[in-house]
Amino acid sequence: MADTVHARLHVYPTDRAAARALARQVADAIRTKPDLVLGLPTGKTPVAFYRELAALTEREDIDLSGLTTFNLDEFLGIAPSHPGSYRRFMTDHLFDRVQLAASQIHFLNGAAPDPEAECERYEQAIAQAGGIDVQILGIGTNGHIGFNEPAPALQARTHRVQLRPETRRSNAALFGGDPRAVPGEALSMGMATILQARSIVLLATGRSKASCVERLLNGPITTDLPASFLQLHPAVDIVVDTAAGGTLAVEPSQAEHH
Repeated sequence: MADTVHARLHVYPTDRAAARALARQVADAIRTKPDLVLGLPTGKTPVAFYRELAALTEREDIDLSGLTTFNLDEFLGIAPSHPGSYRRFMTDHLFDRVQLAASQIHFLNGAAPDPEAECERYEQAIAQAGGIDVQILGIGTNGHIGFNEPAPALQARTHRVQLRPETRRSNAALFGGDPRAVPGEALSMGMATILQARSIVLLATGRSKASCVERLLNGPITTDLPASFLQLHPAVDIVVDTAAGGTLAVEPSQAEHH
């Protein structure tokens, strides 16, 4: 493995066990730093994590009054109330289930009349919050994180992005199962914004993610696999189930089985 790789791999027997472990890690981080700034992803993979986190914070009466959240991305051209919006997704899967003031929840507005100005506003909001302490990530089947798609070059800061066909297909369930109904563009945190988080945890489950996880850990840093840029970060945890990472050829010091 290249010397640049700092990621710690944590392999769990099931996707639920991985989700539960991540929920515990985040809950402990909130206990340690009550004013934690937390970056959050969407997609199918983190649904179980959000369910576990909501249950854990309620069961252990964890105080979320100081927590601030920033979501990674949002579809362009749809209102926050749209049933396919990521804001609606997060409300359904997490924010309706926890005690967190609306003023502490931050989203990109996909319906903003000036998308570029909205991206700048978001960057300023993150800076005003003191930066992101813990950034949770998923990974697309094409290696994207946030909506940073494979491309000849990657955008550093929050930006407008054209979505790849495979990304639209993977989000079709939010739009009645029709990939053509998925917006063709989105707003997303950029790679530098993500990498400025003080710590990063990537959650990946299922066989469809195994190839990208392996390339993330063992392959070169390349814009063809945006997630590979996580190799540049000094504090990254990769949390996987056995389907996504159980057969990875990594050095023993990098892998931790649970």
